[in-house]
Amino acid sequence: MSRLRAHPERHAVSRIGWLRAAVLGANDGIVSTASLIVGVAASGADKTSIYVAGTAALVAGAMSMAAGEYVSVSSQADTEKADLARETGELVDQPDFERQELTDIYVARGLDENLALQVADQLMAHDALSAHARDELGISEVVSARPLQAALTSALTFSAGALMPLLLVSIAPQASLVPIEVVATLLFLAILGALGAWTGGAPPTRSVLRVTFWGALALAATAGIGRLFGTVV
Repeated sequence: MSRLRAHPERHAVSRIGWLRAAVLGANDGIVSTASLIVGVAASGADKTSIYVAGTAALVAGAMSMAAGEYVSVSSQADTEKADLARETGELVDQPDFERQELTDIYVARGLDENLALQVADQLMAHDALSAHARDELGISEVVSARPLQAALTSALTFSAGALMPLLLVSIAPQASLVPIEVVATLLFLAILGALGAWTGGAPPTRSVLRVTFWGALALAATAGIGRLFGTVV
């Protein structure tokens, strides 16, 4: 067995497409639903009204996340396809210019002119479009846009995140619902931040502080609005 086979590597960048959508979906599900529940509860609404508002937030939010991710990532995919079509035409019409363009890229990365030219020639002979897509346009299989994957991931993780504060409405006493929601939501966000950092191979501290700070800010804002107006939303 070669040394390369004995040393397999797993890079977190291969997860970037679904990981971004998953963290965004779960974070938005927790923050938006919990903030709405806290705001409605702070206004003096009864449990039925709070539960209806939270459930509506879960359904509407999941659909919104799915649609938003699908549209935005589809736009990215359309741009990638247009760039690849343009590059295909240039490879046919201006092969020498494209060859020199690839050579210049490799020279800028540290290869000498002759070696860069050899590398460009060999890569273009093997798969010219893939070489230019990867090294000129920055498009690769690992980071290419996947609209359906992003949409489904966002919808499912939003729903999972939103369920956590919604379930607390069913089990927490109404008199202490607001502080319980606030504490539990910040705990959920801290766990999410740590889990997202671990999955992506990043240090957890910064991620935990980031998500809990913005979550606390959202909760404080909606609680203040509920107290200020004191009406059922």
